[in-house]
Amino acid sequence: QVQLVESGGGSVQAGGSQRLSCAASGRTFSIYAMGWFRQAPGREREFVTAASWRSSSTAYADSVKGRFTISKDNAKNTVYLQMSVLKPEDTAIYYCAADSLFGRGGIPGTDYSDYDYWGQGTQVTVFS
Repeated sequence: QVQLVESGGGSVQAGGSQRLSCAASGRTFSIYAMGWFRQAPGREREFVTAASWRSSSTAYADSVKGRFTISKDNAKNTVYLQMSVLKPEDTAIYYCAADSLFGRGGIPGTDYSDYDYWGQGTQVTVFS
């Protein structure tokens, strides 16, 4: 089992920045990749970004490229999401996810089904 706990959500003005953290515990040695997804009211959960735990490979949704950055601290079993130039449409619950089953050859997955563990989510609200 892997447990994921997100932190860092809150309200921020459009154009501002915010950093989310996700700390993993439990069988962290089994993690292949960690990612961030988000879900806005009335919408499906969508991929934001992900990073391989065992290589430098990352992936980003087109909507956040150039504005969001994923980083990791393997020693702390923590992944970060640095969000900049935030827009009201970034408002959502942000979920951290971990892949401990698939591996994908070091390439982080971009689909909901590529991850088997999920955090409880943290709300990010961007107001104009």
